[in-house]
Amino acid sequence: MALIWKKQTKNAVYELRSAGSSLRLYTNNVFHTQYSPKNSLTGHVWDLLMLPAFFYQPGEIKRVLVLGVGGGAVLQLLKEFSGPDKITGIELNPVHLYVARKFFNLKGKDIQLYQADAVSWLKSYKGEKFDMIIDDLFYEEDGEPLPVTKANGIWFTDMLKHLSREGVIVRNFLSKDELMQSAGLRHKSVSHRFKSVFQLGSCLDENFVGVFLRRKVTARLLRKRLMETPGLNPALKTSRLRYRIRCLK
Repeated sequence: MALIWKKQTKNAVYELRSAGSSLRLYTNNVFHTQYSPKNSLTGHVWDLLMLPAFFYQPGEIKRVLVLGVGGGAVLQLLKEFSGPDKITGIELNPVHLYVARKFFNLKGKDIQLYQADAVSWLKSYKGEKFDMIIDDLFYEEDGEPLPVTKANGIWFTDMLKHLSREGVIVRNFLSKDELMQSAGLRHKSVSHRFKSVFQLGSCLDENFVGVFLRRKVTARLLRKRLMETPGLNPALKTSRLRYRIRCLK
């Protein structure tokens, strides 16, 4: 992979590398984002974070909140395939936002980006509720990604306060055990507020994406909607969309 751009600060080294037609963002050697304007699907976790929008009919997901923008791959995917009216992205790292805007072309009237601590921002937020909240908050330590928040009852309750009546919470987990022990499944006062819960995975990543929906849906419905969406039909040999799904509730 060719090095396109590099920036070193007191606490971090940022590198943008090319991989074919794609650009990859690394922070302290942790792979944060991959994006290609020629083919935005990567087969990686960002595809999975976008997929739950297709449990809903076209036009139902109007407002999306992304906690942890990175280079903005999932925002690009949502914009291209789902088309919400507004996508709000919260990112603490100013370098990530710079890369997202300059190199990954993350811009448009439908996208609002804020440099802020996502946890504090969510606690103080008083605006309109979101139909979809994506929790992709990580930091690096010794070259490894670690979650910013614990998936406990307090954090889920904070997100639920700003989720619409039939909305969905999507969280990126580093392990299956973390997903299975999360408040969305184990905390009684939280789990009963979700009518469907799924696990999404990919053969290219070890991540587990938890999908917590406030309406009853099926994996068959998701596949049907994907097959009806240009560019996402997983039944086609030419499709780059590859995912595994398991119903947890």
